[in-house]
Order: sequence, then C-alpha cells, then structure tokens
Amino acid sequence: MALSKTNAARCTLIDVRLRLKEILWGFLTLGLAVGGAAWPNALAAQDAVALSGPPRSSGGFFPLSQVHRGLMGTAWTVFTGDKPEPMQVEILGVLRGARGPGHDMILAQLHGAKPEYTGVVAGMSGSPVYIGDKLLGSLSYRIGQFSKDPIAGITPIEQMLEVRDLPVDAARTTLTAANFGDAVTADGMTFQAMETPLVMSGFRPEAIRLWQQKMAGTGLEMVAAGGGSGSSLPGPDGEVNDEISEAALASVEPGSAVSAQLIRGDLEIAATCTVTYIDPKQLLACGHPILQSGPVSMPMTRTDVVATLASPLNAFKIVNTGETIGAFTQDRDAAIRGVLGVKAHMIPVHVAVRGGERERKLNFEVLDLPALTPQAVMVSLYDALLETNESTADTSYHVQGSIDLDGYPPSPLDLWAPGGNGLPAPLAAALLTGESFAKLYSNGTRQGTVHSINLSVEEIPRNMQVTLDTARVVSGNIVHAGDSIVVEATLHPWQQPARNVRIPIKVPARLGSGNLRLLVSDAGTLDRTMDQPRLSARQPDLETALAQARRMHPADRVYVSLLAPETQANMEGQTLSGLPLSMANALESLHAGQDVTMNGESAVLAGQTSAGGVLTGFQILNLHIEGGGGLN
Repeated sequence: MALSKTNAARCTLIDVRLRLKEILWGFLTLGLAVGGAAWPNALAAQDAVALSGPPRSSGGFFPLSQVHRGLMGTAWTVFTGDKPEPMQVEILGVLRGARGPGHDMILAQLHGAKPEYTGVVAGMSGSPVYIGDKLLGSLSYRIGQFSKDPIAGITPIEQMLEVRDLPVDAARTTLTAANFGDAVTADGMTFQAMETPLVMSGFRPEAIRLWQQKMAGTGLEMVAAGGGSGSSLPGPDGEVNDEISEAALASVEPGSAVSAQLIRGDLEIAATCTVTYIDPKQLLACGHPILQSGPVSMPMTRTDVVATLASPLNAFKIVNTGETIGAFTQDRDAAIRGVLGVKAHMIPVHVAVRGGERERKLNFEVLDLPALTPQAVMVSLYDALLETNESTADTSYHVQGSIDLDGYPPSPLDLWAPGGNGLPAPLAAALLTGESFAKLYSNGTRQGTVHSINLSVEEIPRNMQVTLDTARVVSGNIVHAGDSIVVEATLHPWQQPARNVRIPIKVPARLGSGNLRLLVSDAGTLDRTMDQPRLSARQPDLETALAQARRMHPADRVYVSLLAPETQANMEGQTLSGLPLSMANALESLHAGQDVTMNGESAVLAGQTSAGGVLTGFQILNLHIEGGGGLN
C-alpha cells in the first residue's frame, strides 16, 4: 500500500505501525501457546482488564518469594490523558541484591503495541504491576540507554510498603547527596532508575540551563516539555490557593500520573511519576527516590498526560499538572509517599521588578528543603530578571528586601549587580541573593521556619560601576587629636568623567600623638576589615549570621574609616573596636579557641557619602597626630 508523505499520511503511518505491532504480537502469542498456556490466557483477558481498570490492591500483594521466570502480569500507566492503560508484563527473573544488600529487583519485559513502540519512558516509574489482582510492585528501573527491548526493573511492593508504614510525624532529616540516577549493576547488566522528568513552566531557556547546572548529578536536571497547573496560580493577594476537591481525590487510582511541585505559582517546577499503591489515606509512587531526602513537604497534584514521546535516547511523558490532591511527605529509597487531603508547607516568595515606569510582580512558593530551596530561589529570581524588554548587557540591578525568619526580625538584603562586569548582571544578582539566603536558611542552628522572602529589584539602564582613583586629606597629613578634617576622593564612573567627593571626619580626641591610618574604601573592603576571616571551619550560629547580615554596608557608597592602633575583636557577628587592654586579655582565651578573631588595629567608620554607583577600590592614607590641641 503506497502512502503519501504529507503530515496526515505520517499520522496514518504511525497508526499502521501500531496495528502491525498488535498483529505481530498476536502471532507471537499464538506461537508461544505451544510452550505454555499462560500467554493466550493473558492476551484474551487484556480487553476485559482494560475496561475494568486497575485494581486498588483489593486482591492483596504478590510475595517476592513466589516470583519466578515465566509469570505473566499486567502493568498500568497513562500514555495519554488521565486514564491508566494496561500493558503485558513477562517476568524474566529476580536479581538478588541488585538495588543494594537485601534489596532485590524483579526483571521484566513489557509487551504490547505502545510499550514496544515507546520503550521504557521517563515518568513511567511507579507504574503498578499485578499478577492476577495481586500487586507485585512498580516499574522503576530501565536497562541501558539504547535498549531495543522494553526491559524494566520492578521494585517489589514489600520494600515500598516500608515507606507507607513510616510515621507521618517523623523528624525531618538533612538531605544526603543521593543520586537516584546512579547506575545499578547486576549480572553484567547496568540499570538506572527511570528519570523523573521535570516540567519547568514559565522559565526561559537561560534559567533552565542554570537549574540543570545546579542540579547536575541529582537526577533532577532532566527537563521535559509540559505545562503548569492553572489551579496553582496566585490570587489577588499573591498567595497560592491549594484547596483540595473531592472530585480530584476520586480521580486518582493506581497507574495515574502524579506530580510533586518544587515551585508553584507564577512559576512552576514539578516532577512527575506514577501511582503504584493507594488507600483511603495515602499513596506510594515512583518505586525509587526523587532525592532520597527523607521527610519532605511538597504539594502533590493529579496530572494529565498530553502525549508520550518515543525516543531511543530520552523517551518521556509530556504533561500538564492539575489540581492539588495532598502532599508528598516521604522521599525514600523504594518509593515516595503522599498523604491525601493534606496541605504542604511551602515558602512564599514575592518579587517586584521595577524598570522605568513599569513594575512586574511575581508570586510563587518554593519547597522547604535545605539542599534545594536556595537553588530554587536563585533560579526563580534569575528568570524574573530575564523576563523584561528593558534589559541590556549594561543594565545594572539593585536588589533590596528581607528574609522573614520565625522568631527574628526580618533580615535585610541590599545587593548590587552592575552590568558589563564579565558575569551577566541578572545571573550575578540571582547568585548573590541565593548565597545570602543560603547563609541563613541552611544554617545548622536554625530551628524555626522561613515565613517569606520579599524582594524588590530596581533595573538601572546603565553600567553602575565606579572606580576609586585617588584619595587625599584636603588640609594636609599633620593633624591634632579632636580635629575635624576633610577627605577628598576621586571617583571614576564607567565611561564618564571623573568627579571628586568630599567626606568630613573627626579625629578622636582620645588618640595620643603618633601615626594614624585612614582607609578610604568600598563596602566589601570595609566589611572584610571590620570582620576578619576566621581560621575555624565551624559554621557561625544563626544569631551570628543574622548580625553579620545586618551590618553589611551598601555597595553604592564610599567610606572613610579610622584604623586606630587599638585592639579590635569580632565575636558573634559583632565588631568590638578600641578594646581596653584588660578586656583584650580576657578575650585571648576565646581567641585561642577560634571563637573570637582579634586584630591589633581597630577599624572605626568615620564618614561616608554616595558613590553614585557600585564602588570598587581602596586607598590607605597616613596621618601624623601631633601633641597639643588643634585649631578645631
């Protein structure tokens, strides 16, 4: 039969191929009937099974001890829409310890027109496998990258039920650097957990690439096509509505596609897999971990499969996430567990970007998980800064805002990312913000939650870099204690004429005769001078980290500081300048234990003024204090 190569004919050709596979499969089963009666029986029951849908574990569980080669079963997954479809499963055997000591894997081959055409598909993990009406486990692993046969590894249901039986209020644990994409080798065959494809709705390609870079090696770098959930868009108050309907709950069954939302709102990142087991209170999915992070809290949504993309290298499901049905609460080796009808704890993020007379607002929520939340905030802010027509290579960004932590006043943010500085300014602004947030959020002594992150970003359509060229004391370098003097600094804005600024300061009356140094500098140099680096690798506690964040100096000013010949100590995020000898001696024991840093010079801020941009550079001025009173 001749077929024209138009688009319509291509669609017809695909249908013909699928039909031929079904016919060939029929001939194959007829041929195998000579060797065993299980094949024709399984094939004859297929249509009836498809109409009735997957059982809800009413038949119990099929024990691993009874699994042997030649068993025939049925697996369920969604290829299109939201209704699971059956596919035949031929058990090839059991690989002892393939998933780790005492963790066996069942090896199986999938049969049927669709699985043989698409192969093992990312997003299929968790698809339940039944022997009769007894639940055997979930399709969770695939073999190799270009396998010609749809051979999959099955996680036994006994191991998944251990996750079901964990207490709901288990203590939160710290994320380990687990990589569920790591290979499992058994009997010379290399298996990988089926990828959990991510839908990144609303993100530009540059932001997606940043996410993939930060998530490399975690199994969360694979991004598939798809769309977000209209039901999780923020309301007029900026908050996400996560009401749960009875209809949405009733629509979920074994074989249904479900998604875990890492970010939701105006932006969305969601990981999709398949339901293995469900009871009135909870469900199990995936058959492998997302990150094996233990207790988690992520919104769980029903999911509609738009299409299943067949590819020898990277087959995956194209999905739209749907209504919220509960929260995922456990991310373990054998499964992820979701509790139906409950709401997940998320961190609200509000971003306002002002450029000229326009202001764009983004409201979304991010998951509360130390190893992922800073990256999620960083990538989301980066995307927000890219979504503008005003941005150019020279555009600079001023990020202000606060991080609201439970039990503490909001911690302020004041960060600058000038344009034309090598690293793209939107990326620099996102990285600086993510780093500042991580210092507080990932602090090991933090016990309360993060209530919200509020960011206000100003886009400035020019390069805001300013260089400190020179500095001098206007009245000369010989002064007296108590004198008021003026420091003049020459500043050079990017591709603009240099200009001079004057900063009045006063020499402390307590200083005796001798030499005194002045530091004329940018904010970074001043901060490093006032808070000397510690040799200890021990992380500062949250109180210290908050104190350090509060005393960071804005980068758009020029500072004059006295470097007085007096002892300075830094402890608990505070700088103690001009210490008397008795106190310095008392702190010496703590200094030896690296809880305190001490310096023979005290940095005391004496004056400041606007630099008109982001200042870099410093100058040291030497003064000589003469004895006797001065003119002032």
